[in-house]
Amino acid sequence: MGRGKFKAKPTGRRQFSTPEDMLAGTSNRPKSFRQKEAEHEEEDPEQVSEDESEEESEEETKKNKGTQGIIEIENPNLVKPKNVKARDVDIEKTTELSRREREEIEKQRAHERYMRLQEQGKTEQARKDLDRLALIRQQRAEAAKKREEEKAAKEQKKSEARK
Repeated sequence: MGRGKFKAKPTGRRQFSTPEDMLAGTSNRPKSFRQKEAEHEEEDPEQVSEDESEEESEEETKKNKGTQGIIEIENPNLVKPKNVKARDVDIEKTTELSRREREEIEKQRAHERYMRLQEQGKTEQARKDLDRLALIRQQRAEAAKKREEEKAAKEQKKSEARK
């Protein structure tokens, strides 16, 4: 027999409360969050008045997002944020850097040290560059000298041709 558009799933079927169950308050339906919250407020009115100032500051910092307020979890890996007051902060204490941060700082220092040595000409690469530069300067000087000689030879030929 056809069931219509939706097919049955093995996870279970929907359960509907009858109007009698709803009036009697014995429905299988779970209470909503607002109803639970209202019951909670009705149970603790005297505690709220005693610790009102402390709870207000805690409630501001403990705003739950999504279903965090509904579902109680005990996750051992969950890191709770630690609020440190300004007067409790130890200025003298040095912070530990992570391995990646330390390696990055070491890498930057090594690069700066290498660049300083490079500028001074103390590294192997700098020596090669300076040798190459000297060779190029020498070749350019020889080429300029050769051009001057050729120019002088041309001028001499011109002057001989005029005579």
